[in-house]
Amino acid sequence: MSKTMATLPYLILILIPSLLPITCASAQLTTLSAGSTLAVEEYEHTFLVSPNATFSCGFYPAGSNAFTFSVWFAGAADSAVVWSANRHSPVNGHGSKAMLHDDGYLVLADANGSTVWASSGGAGDRPTAALLETGNLVIRDSGGAVLWQSFATPTDTLLPCQQLTKDTRLVAGYHSLYFDNDNRLRLVYNGPEFSSIYWPNDDYTMFQDDAPRFNNNSRLAVLDDKGWFFSTDGLTVQSCDHGALLIRRRLTLEHDGNLRMRSLDASSGRWVVTWQAILQMHYVHGLCGKNGFFEYSPRPRCSCPPGFEMVNPNMWSKGCRPTFSYNCGQDRYRFIQIPQTDYYDFDLGFNDSISFEDCRNICLGMCSCIAFSYRLTGTGVCYPKGLLFNGYKSPAFPGSVYLKVPFTADIQASGSEQSALTCPHGGPKITHESSDHVDRWLYFYLCPGLLGALELILIVTTWWFLSKNGMQDSTRGGYAVLRSQFRRFTYQELQQATGKFREEVGRGGSGIVYRGLLKDKRVIAVKNLIDITKHEEEFRAEMSVIGRINHMNLVRTWGFCSEAKRKLLVYEFVENESLDRYLFNSTNADRLLAWSERFRIALGSARALAYLHHECLEWVLHCDVKPENILLTRDFEAKIADFGLAKLYKRDGSSFNFSHMRGTDGYMAPEWAMNLPINAKVDVYSYGVVLLELVAGRRISSCTRDGKVIKLKAFVQDVKGALATGDATRIVDAKLHGQFNTDQAVVMITTAVSCLAEERSRRPSMNEVVKSLLHCQE
Repeated sequence: MSKTMATLPYLILILIPSLLPITCASAQLTTLSAGSTLAVEEYEHTFLVSPNATFSCGFYPAGSNAFTFSVWFAGAADSAVVWSANRHSPVNGHGSKAMLHDDGYLVLADANGSTVWASSGGAGDRPTAALLETGNLVIRDSGGAVLWQSFATPTDTLLPCQQLTKDTRLVAGYHSLYFDNDNRLRLVYNGPEFSSIYWPNDDYTMFQDDAPRFNNNSRLAVLDDKGWFFSTDGLTVQSCDHGALLIRRRLTLEHDGNLRMRSLDASSGRWVVTWQAILQMHYVHGLCGKNGFFEYSPRPRCSCPPGFEMVNPNMWSKGCRPTFSYNCGQDRYRFIQIPQTDYYDFDLGFNDSISFEDCRNICLGMCSCIAFSYRLTGTGVCYPKGLLFNGYKSPAFPGSVYLKVPFTADIQASGSEQSALTCPHGGPKITHESSDHVDRWLYFYLCPGLLGALELILIVTTWWFLSKNGMQDSTRGGYAVLRSQFRRFTYQELQQATGKFREEVGRGGSGIVYRGLLKDKRVIAVKNLIDITKHEEEFRAEMSVIGRINHMNLVRTWGFCSEAKRKLLVYEFVENESLDRYLFNSTNADRLLAWSERFRIALGSARALAYLHHECLEWVLHCDVKPENILLTRDFEAKIADFGLAKLYKRDGSSFNFSHMRGTDGYMAPEWAMNLPINAKVDVYSYGVVLLELVAGRRISSCTRDGKVIKLKAFVQDVKGALATGDATRIVDAKLHGQFNTDQAVVMITTAVSCLAEERSRRPSMNEVVKSLLHCQE
């Protein structure tokens, strides 16, 4: 990316204030003049409407006999509210009213006449209020000057052209999106007892000191009408449908603490998530309150540990309270294990390379320790806990939390228990090591510490030298591209995270994949690439493209490592492994994919490929689409993985000649064997094979050594015959016992056959495939 292109988002942000009157303002259709009143009893008939009737403004039902004065989307089945004057203080459904006073103030009064809310701003002559086509409620004086506008006081939503500044924030419950004092955009949990920032995670960022720093007047973020969200701290994200101008979009901080961009599906009137800040919800702080923990069982929910109960069953953010009490120095304790569970922060210390027994004894010896977390990541890691907050349970977490409870407490543990002796009536037991043992530990820790200090000095000196003499623009530009949620790892970091590459979870032609755990408790998949001979600059250039790829149905790449011949990629870890294990593996026969899951996997995979082919800054070909490369989340959503075989080419080209055949036999398009130029239709062909396998529930892609797909061709001919006779549903997996959607099955089979056309010009694009599947979505 050129330096000019890299600064373009910031230039757009700077110019937005001057452009707003031109690009965002619209003619008024309905106005509220001075002295006019909107009565709550007439909420279904009397309200302001934007010029094209996209938005409405008036009284919006918020419960039984309760109303807010709000702006909402009028043309959606889910009339999403985008702004409210009194969302926390609804007014009565009888006698309440909104009035535009002669002095220019808009006032909301409850049934008893008390003022619930009033607009700010200066007084004006002969004011009028109007709802613009952007969704902005504006009060102007007779000269057209803006006295007040709702865009300046956002609630939980940003609309295109609306700015988030240093003086505004989005708020949903205890969660907020705002600019911090260091000019960075953050998500924060600000509860009644604790406050903690949970996005962005600093471990995602490399060269943090190189991040843009602006003065207080430059803190600005905005969503444009093409699906891009820019911020002056360098954040640039895009919706998966970005580029289209006629799509209605909104960016909303939702009550679960996640920031999501949604687009309005014109055909269904429903809002579809097209980007979200937090991909795994257990990273959101405060969801389950104090002591509670978040889990998928099988759907997202909050739970209490053994011996705890909900504070308020109707509000999980209130957390859990113990049914017992601590009396350190008086009680003896035991520990109750909660497997695969951890709590963020509030650690009383950190101990590496430690046994379970020693970790337990540390907690026993501290009155303030109420639990400890212990995990094995190559070596034992111990975190004594002074408070339990931000908890989560995940099958991917390689450790447990051990609750410290009195022996006298009557607690039934759901899992295994660990008991331990503690300080009976006399305080903690203190042990003393011999002097030679202490000296030995000093030797092992002091010497590496000194070496580490020398290494740090060398690194700082080298960095200063490079900065002094000017780092090459190409290198700095390359790292700037990777700054947001993409970082460069050292080989030593990945070696430690994977326990010296101990746990292999998969392998393929491009490399071996290992499971790992970062220090911030993120579970990762590390792929050690094989036969990569690219030089540093070339490899980093390709990584800069991969780092910008972000779609909910693509496995997120979190970083890379490039040291000499070592080339590794770091991905998010996807819990339920790959699709082939559920379609073809008899060991998973007890977990049959339901029809709704198969359709969702088909649609999600199609959306991911459409994004790669049509929406990326550069076209991306996957070249190895197969069930083994479609991973499934714990909710059985599809995520396409393995871009190791992908080849990039610019939009001004229609095809590309590869030096050798790529992909997997049985899923490869005929043009590979015919030495024809390759384009995106090779992925369409492979997707067609996968689509048929999803429907049939069995492998149909076997082939002979010469590359002729015998079984597939015969099966496709059988499918065509079934379509011609109106008997297509006999192709559907018999193990479903007729439990499937007939219309969806016919569309999927028909689409698959069109994708498998020998002549690639007759195959649809992935965008067309997505549209076909959406037409039959329930």
